[in-house]
Amino acid sequence: MIGIVIFDDNNEFRQSLEMLLNSEPFFFVKGSYAHCKQADEIIKKTNPDVVIMDIDMPELSGIEGVRLVKSAKPTTYILMHTVFEDDQNLFQALCAGANGYLLKKDSLTKLVEAIKEVMEGGVPFSPSIARRVLAHFHKPKSIYTLSKRETEILKLLSEGLSYKMIAAQCNITLETVKTHFKNIFIKLHVNCGPEAVAKALKEGLI
Repeated sequence: MIGIVIFDDNNEFRQSLEMLLNSEPFFFVKGSYAHCKQADEIIKKTNPDVVIMDIDMPELSGIEGVRLVKSAKPTTYILMHTVFEDDQNLFQALCAGANGYLLKKDSLTKLVEAIKEVMEGGVPFSPSIARRVLAHFHKPKSIYTLSKRETEILKLLSEGLSYKMIAAQCNITLETVKTHFKNIFIKLHVNCGPEAVAKALKEGLI
């Protein structure tokens, strides 16, 4: 079972989302909250695999909530689920540790797919968000250098492909993909895929 915790201040929407996810095979909503003020304590208590995090919430933003979740359990996957499409919220969320960014205007089927995708190592984006990410590829190169293959697989990750999908598309093994990402993380001085994507975009590497 995939344990899920939801943070969203829209009570009606949150309850509907909880019902939908609980109706899915292998999904189990462990908690549903209208704010993320005690997100770290909640995560320690519920120990979910995936967190669905709104951004605009009372007293503490979802981006701060991401930091609390990651401080409590760094391996937790976090999917932002929001109405905001701007670059600032997008890249702040990714830099804070979010593992995906989805828009509420998209179908909830996309969210269900994203939960499965992030559990396989992917970085799910709504289509319009993926286009926004890709629009940053023309930025000037920085002092950080990646090999042609490293750049290729990092681009694929930014497009929402999982490690398994990258391996298949590049015709390499899953272990080779993981080795490439280890090297990318070392070169960029980051700890995970979303951080690597955010930094590579900021530095104009992809």
